[in-house]
Amino acid sequence: MTISKCFAVSLLAALSLSVFCANADVVVVVSAKGGPDSLSAAQVSQIFLAKSNSLPGGGAAVPIDQEEGVATRDEFYKKVASRDAAQLKSYWSQLMFTGKAQRPKRVSGDDAVKKAVAATPGAIGYISASAVDASVKVVLKP
Repeated sequence: MTISKCFAVSLLAALSLSVFCANADVVVVVSAKGGPDSLSAAQVSQIFLAKSNSLPGGGAAVPIDQEEGVATRDEFYKKVASRDAAQLKSYWSQLMFTGKAQRPKRVSGDDAVKKAVAATPGAIGYISASAVDASVKVVLKP
């Protein structure tokens, strides 16, 4: 095999892997100790876009967001709210400028989301499906 063919095969393999990793499944979670058993994508979208501040059946909803630039965050908002990172930034800038809402609390990574969701009554977050453990309950697989 020539060097150019080896390079082409290596490049193709690397691109395939990066696409696979960028499209890891995301799930919406609440504490395993309580909260709803399931939510619709519309309900989750309303909570994370500050259009609703309560969970079905009552109780305050406390959205836990991930930091900007994280693939899990980008996938979550694309699937649940049909917004990309630029649209989301614009949306929050407008809401915050007019004083209508504040961004959800942000944490860094799946483990931090699980910890915050497990410790905060009414908390709801999103993580990679592979990060689910006994501390959280999946309520939506968008």
